[in-house]
Amino acid sequence: MSRIIVLSLFLIFGFISCKTAEKEVDKLEIAKKYYKFLDTSDSAGMITLLGDSIVIRENEDDYVERFSQKGYIKWLEWDSVFGPTYKILEIEQEGEIVKARISKIDKRIFFLHEEPMIWNEVIRFKNNKINSIERVEYEVFDVMRFLKNRVILVSWIDENHPELNGFLHDQTKSGGKKYLKALELFKNR
Repeated sequence: MSRIIVLSLFLIFGFISCKTAEKEVDKLEIAKKYYKFLDTSDSAGMITLLGDSIVIRENEDDYVERFSQKGYIKWLEWDSVFGPTYKILEIEQEGEIVKARISKIDKRIFFLHEEPMIWNEVIRFKNNKINSIERVEYEVFDVMRFLKNRVILVSWIDENHPELNGFLHDQTKSGGKKYLKALELFKNR
């Protein structure tokens, strides 16, 4: 009888410790997957990491954008058109948040910025899903060069290809394709 009680207690404690281990989620691994899915434009994978909504905040210019999960996936599809390369330069978990130093280059950024952009950001979680990403500082971002090149591009498109007007603000996959077409036309002028 005492063997049955000891065995039962062992099974109960084993079950409880397994359940506790299941609840502990490695936020650092979630963040690494997030950047991998950004890099590969994997919308199906991204859905598994995001909460119902996500807030993107940039501290340097007080920019805040709120996305539904579906809206963020639409943005990811737009981003994918430019062939992005995201690199994790540094990443660490501090308590309930993950801090990362990220580099990004793609066809759009290469034209506008002429080199990769590098920034630091903080990822926050709710119910073990990403619910906010805060860019706290740009390390490499020449805003004047970026804006100058963008004005040159938009002005040239307005004069020479007005059928593409509005490409700058249409963050859908079709809008991304128009943006890419504008870049190609400008380069081949």
